Amino acid sequence: MTRPVVAPRPSAAEPAPSPSPSGTTLDPLERWSFDVSGMTCAACANRIERKLNKVEGISATVNYATERALVSGIDEPAEAIDVIRSAGYDAAVHDESDDTWSRRATEMRITSLRRRLIAAALLTIPLMDVSLVLALVPQWRFPGWELLCVLLAIPVVTWAAWPFHRMTLRNLRHGAVSMDTLVSIGIAASFGWAIVSMLVGLEPQDGFWLGFGRAPAGADALYLDVAAGMTTFQLAGRYFESRSRRRAGDVLGALTALGASEARVLREDAETMVAIDALRRGDLLVVRPGETIPADGEIVEGSAAIDTGAMTGESVLRTCGVGDEVVGGTVSADGRLVVRATGVGAHTQLAQMAAVAEQAQVRKADVQHTVDAVVRIFVPVVLVLSVLVAVVWLLLGANTASAVSNAISVLIIACPCALGLATPTALMVGVGRGAVLGILVKGQDALEASGTVTTVVLDKTGTLTVGAPHVEQVSTSDGSGVSEAQLLRWAAAAESSSEHAVATAIREHAATRVADVPSAHDFHVTPGLGVEAIIEDERVAAGSPAHMQGLGITVPEDLARTVSDAEAGGRSAVLVARGEQALGALVLADEIKPDARAAVTALHDAGLRTVLLTGDSEAAARRAAADLGIDDVRAGVLPTGKAQAIEELRAEGHAVAMVGDGINDAAALAAADLGLGMVTGTDVALKSSDIILVREDLFAVIDAIALSRATNRTIRTNLIWAFGYNVAAIPIAAIGLLNPLIAAAAMSLSSVFVVHNSLRLQNFRSRRPQRARRSAGAGSPTRS
Repeated sequence: MTRPVVAPRPSAAEPAPSPSPSGTTLDPLERWSFDVSGMTCAACANRIERKLNKVEGISATVNYATERALVSGIDEPAEAIDVIRSAGYDAAVHDESDDTWSRRATEMRITSLRRRLIAAALLTIPLMDVSLVLALVPQWRFPGWELLCVLLAIPVVTWAAWPFHRMTLRNLRHGAVSMDTLVSIGIAASFGWAIVSMLVGLEPQDGFWLGFGRAPAGADALYLDVAAGMTTFQLAGRYFESRSRRRAGDVLGALTALGASEARVLREDAETMVAIDALRRGDLLVVRPGETIPADGEIVEGSAAIDTGAMTGESVLRTCGVGDEVVGGTVSADGRLVVRATGVGAHTQLAQMAAVAEQAQVRKADVQHTVDAVVRIFVPVVLVLSVLVAVVWLLLGANTASAVSNAISVLIIACPCALGLATPTALMVGVGRGAVLGILVKGQDALEASGTVTTVVLDKTGTLTVGAPHVEQVSTSDGSGVSEAQLLRWAAAAESSSEHAVATAIREHAATRVADVPSAHDFHVTPGLGVEAIIEDERVAAGSPAHMQGLGITVPEDLARTVSDAEAGGRSAVLVARGEQALGALVLADEIKPDARAAVTALHDAGLRTVLLTGDSEAAARRAAADLGIDDVRAGVLPTGKAQAIEELRAEGHAVAMVGDGINDAAALAAADLGLGMVTGTDVALKSSDIILVREDLFAVIDAIALSRATNRTIRTNLIWAFGYNVAAIPIAAIGLLNPLIAAAAMSLSSVFVVHNSLRLQNFRSRRPQRARRSAGAGSPTRS
């Protein structure tokens, strides 16, 4: 039995999660995570989940594929552990630092299965050779041949099959049944019937169907083959299934493994190697060329090309120097860096990404709840059905051996193991593969939603554009008597408390052209429109024409022409007013991201409709849409209206994915069927997203949708196979055309097929071209 494991909660004494290079944070796990030991099938997970959810205040999901339980509504983990133990299983809080031990424990369990499998196979092969040949050729039978077969079978049906018997006994003590119950009863019934037939000396009867005819009379020893063969096939299926599930879990482990295990800390001008757990915020870390950056931090010395490919799938190196922020898990390709740690341990972006991805793997998709309901009632139904099959055959006049054989075949072939694994294994691999590609899926339900998306709504600033606009032109109104420098002073002061990209651009432009910026107070921000503040004892406003109109400020004709000319050219203009009169305008431009046009084309090639949703003017938005080839434009939409625009699209019958990165996009991201937040965006936007795009290129959107579609296709294939297998196999077994030995092999192979089919998702590759076409253009950087 594996040692139960459990995932750490951030300590209350720990500092808040550190910001990523974009200034954002990712939420840590908010619920207790437990590793559950002793589960052998989906029915076990269902039973534990039901028992936990019966406790008032507790909400829990249990995932058989990950052997993990996610529990909320408890103050102490002992509450949940006691409930799980009362169901006949064991659990402990998941501990990330114990993952090495956990993997070793998993290996021990797989090793135990392998030993039992080898022993069972070595005894079953001669048993089948002897009993089958002698059963089919009565002339070759010798005295005591049946006793020899029994002696070969006993170790197989007892020691080798003990995992199935042990779980059956445990379940019966708690008044429950599982798929192990079906296997254990099938083994015991086959072996017991063979022993009874030989000891009691029942009248000679024909053996069971072998596919090419029936065995001759006196072939009762073949039931020993069934018992031993069933054990061997089930052990083989369980062994390969366990190995495959471990490989599926390793997809997520690959993300966690990106982090460094040691760090070189600079203390008193000396470099000291310390364990990664010993790092503290504020430590100075030395990173040499080719080494992994051990924690999130800010570069205080040196410069280097940073390779973020392992985390984001990006192949392009990013040059960083003093003052730039870096993320733990990335690699310094060619330079020595000294980094001041700002986020360590569980508060690095890498650790939080792994936590979110892990939480997503534990959560269940909607389709899985349906499958769980089927599995929950399937096992007892199969037990009743097998008894009915035996009774019906006896009533029809069949001999006892035939009736028992058919009942055992139904018992074995109907095990819904493949059905229980069909959905969670595919989703587990899909979530893990997405994390490796820089696509952080918050929940498996997001993968389901992604696969049904028909329309992708794109925000402009920071999503389609670089998000770093620059001031191209400063114009003052004729007769205003104000210089460009004075206009810049007031505009920079008014924007001094805003974090918007437009405000940053104005402040940076003013810093290089004016000597001083006056202080400002009494700020007021109108989202999506502009700002106001008291500067040098008079109110100054900066914003869009609509903002000026709302304040009752007059805009001279020459400034109105400047604004219209800017919008016609795909730029935007920020008007600056003092008192009741607009005095000038600042024209800003933002570059379209180099891969934006190619990414939009790829979305169209995937059969998706694109919509540009922005607060820009109609003219500027349509110009950008024409440059990028976007289908539809919804312009002049205020932040409060973006969610309504999403609802309108959904009302038209579209399944909508929204891509955004700002506070203004949060409501729209939440309203969409699928919200995709760019990691360069705000914390609020990321919290509203279903999927976080860690990569900064738009091909991550296509990859997220393509991966989701591939995952959904895999789920459908698995479910069709699992349902179809049971639907087709049960009647074949019931009418006597499938002997128990073949049934045991088919049931095991079905589960192995489902798991291996899911593992094919590991081969998913990014849709981004090796050399993405670079497209540049002007874009309006309004507050959209």
